[in-house]
Amino acid sequence: MRHSSMLVSIYLNVDKLHVIASTVNNAIDTPVSLLGAYNVIVAIQLNDTVFFTMRLFGDLIFALLLAPCLAAKKAAVDRFPDFQAKSLASSPLKLSDASYGRLTKAPRDYSVAVLLTALEPRFGCVMCTAFQPEWELLGKSWTKGDKKGESRVIFGTLDFVDGKDTFQSLGLQTAPVLLFFRPTTGPLAVPGNAPLHYDFTGGQQTAEQIHAWVSRQIPDGPHPPISRPINWVRIIAVSTTALATITFIGVAWPYLLPIVQNRNLWAAISLIAILLFTSGHMFNHIRKVPYVVGDGHGGVSYFAGGFSNQYGLETQIVAAMYGLLSFATISLALKVPRISNPRAQQVAVVVWCGIIFVMYSFLLSVFRIKNGGYPFWLPPFS
Repeated sequence: MRHSSMLVSIYLNVDKLHVIASTVNNAIDTPVSLLGAYNVIVAIQLNDTVFFTMRLFGDLIFALLLAPCLAAKKAAVDRFPDFQAKSLASSPLKLSDASYGRLTKAPRDYSVAVLLTALEPRFGCVMCTAFQPEWELLGKSWTKGDKKGESRVIFGTLDFVDGKDTFQSLGLQTAPVLLFFRPTTGPLAVPGNAPLHYDFTGGQQTAEQIHAWVSRQIPDGPHPPISRPINWVRIIAVSTTALATITFIGVAWPYLLPIVQNRNLWAAISLIAILLFTSGHMFNHIRKVPYVVGDGHGGVSYFAGGFSNQYGLETQIVAAMYGLLSFATISLALKVPRISNPRAQQVAVVVWCGIIFVMYSFLLSVFRIKNGGYPFWLPPFS
């Protein structure tokens, strides 16, 4: 029995392992086995360059063929250390289409939070611009508080300019969009690779709100707190304003005290506040009602039908009616009795009573607009 020799060339790259075997001695009396004690000549080539050639046993050849396969499999899963090192230098990571694909592809034994946004002014995304500082604060605070990567979470940002293909593949028409990819391998793995979506419909979001949402997705891991930087400009501005106010009050207090103690002033302020809030001012702020609307015929509608609707100008008109009625009643009760001239007093009574009658007639007409089934009215308004 004669042994045979074989030339094995191994080409290594990142993704594939190519093994080419050619027989040097065609005279083979027994089958060739990589696990047997047959001598072979091994040439290892990397990027078309032969590094060394040596004669080894079959078991060593098997190990050389198997090791790159295992290393490639491990590299496909354990990408976290590389991305964690980049995050320590700059978090959230600035991504492109290619880096987004590498970061989120399965298998993956770590979590990924990616913000897809459009920051350039030409896109006109106000929410994107307003939310970006909060997102960067969250990424930096989380990475700073978890330098060892125990939570195994990577934060990244993909701008539309750098990720048009990703936006198109995801079918996104709006921004910002926050995606959270959970691990596909390991103890916290979930089936599938579909990300979770954060809901931005509630308006402007803060870093604390996003932090709470991300923490709910990884209940067993550490949750580094948000660390907001000290706003020295705001502190200085508030301190300066407070000192200036205290100084002004101290200097002007002898002149302000009589005004503060004036009962007529407080009565006027109270009356204005009562008229303002009873006319529906807070309703306008809560419902964000329009000031006026068109009536469909080229004109303007000042009053909205129904008790659950109103316009901004309607509130001001109602407040003016209430104010005029209140002033007329107070004058008729307090000012008119003090008039010493009987004829002048009689004229004042007629004038103020006429004002009350006309304004009450107008008030009833407005009430009939709000409630069409109301049967009562007073002239001159019907």
